[in-house]
Amino acid sequence: MELKRVVVTGLGAITPVGNNVKDFWQGLISGKNGVGAITRFDSTNYKTHFAAEVKDYDPLNYFDRKDVRKYDLFAQFALVAAEEAVQNSHLTPVNTDFDEVGVVLTAGIGGVTHFYNEVMEHAKGDGVPRFSPYYIPKMILNIPAGVISIKYGFRGPNFATVSACASSSHAIVSGFDLIRTGKATAVLAGGAEAGICEAGIGGFNAMHALSLRNDDPATASRPFDKNRDGFVMGEGGGCVVLEELEHALKRGADIYAELVGVGMSGDAYHITAPHPEGYGACLSMERAIKDAGIDRTEIEHINTHGTSTPQGDLAEIVAVKKVFGDHAYNISLNSTKSMTGHLLGGTGAVEAIATIMALHKGIIPPTINHFEDDPQIDPKLDFTFNTARKRDIRYALSNAFGFGGQNTSLLFKKYTL
Repeated sequence: MELKRVVVTGLGAITPVGNNVKDFWQGLISGKNGVGAITRFDSTNYKTHFAAEVKDYDPLNYFDRKDVRKYDLFAQFALVAAEEAVQNSHLTPVNTDFDEVGVVLTAGIGGVTHFYNEVMEHAKGDGVPRFSPYYIPKMILNIPAGVISIKYGFRGPNFATVSACASSSHAIVSGFDLIRTGKATAVLAGGAEAGICEAGIGGFNAMHALSLRNDDPATASRPFDKNRDGFVMGEGGGCVVLEELEHALKRGADIYAELVGVGMSGDAYHITAPHPEGYGACLSMERAIKDAGIDRTEIEHINTHGTSTPQGDLAEIVAVKKVFGDHAYNISLNSTKSMTGHLLGGTGAVEAIATIMALHKGIIPPTINHFEDDPQIDPKLDFTFNTARKRDIRYALSNAFGFGGQNTSLLFKKYTL
């Protein structure tokens, strides 16, 4: 069958460096740091005392009190990002058949804060169950997709994808495939996360996954730096409106970029560690390039997964060099997690938006907090360290890799007819 072309016509984001796409983008290109002391709970007894929280967020600016009680913070972030993306896309029942609009929206963990609070309250009681009637719907991670469908009347395919830190990238893959195979006209795709709570920080501390740089949290997220010691927990969410090209042109939509290829793979190696030779990451990038039908030498920018973990950063760069050979030196690499922290299930969508904006604006956001080269990482590669750079690019990859060895690569193209 002839596959349809898929374009991006709407963007929405709420992040530690900006609570909408405009502020998020400005934060990225200015090198804004979103990391600070944890305010969501008392972290005194925890190994890590900092995170990248969404700033100046008041749920009552977005929801009435009744809805605030119904939605966990991760779902609130998802709905805020979705609202901006839908408004930005100008989709209406007049210009679009909402029976053909899908929603694929997700998280990596879901309502962990609500789950933790409910269980702790129960443990302090007399053993009689007194759980909130919202306990289950606030916890399960497919609820935002359903609520968005109800709110806007989108009656197309509706579900969530789950693959840890690749979850929202897989959501975009699913939306892409639904549209290009004719199963939907448009899809709102993305994800959100809000795991900065006792259970979230404590759990990742137990895995030795988080940075312990409590003496200097602003520089704790330092992807590809010699002295990186773990990732910084972030929160927030991102959504994109994907749309069939001819439908977008017919209704006069603004087009930010074209999604031309996707790649997915499994490491088949370890539940948390990446394959040391980057095998799954190689497959993911290679499959995205093959899917797009372009030559690998046409890739000019990669928004790396770049979490600031010793093993993860090295494995991804090993993969980049294997896939691109000498052309790797011509690619502008970066890790926006150096500013936003790691948004877990929301990271794929948020970084897809950063990649789309880099294409749209001709600017590569920096990888901040670089102080010393890692002798295991080729210093001749261009990591866009510390300062944004203007570059007119045509093709860009956005990588997202999850625990379990689940990998995704999204290949975007600067839009031309």
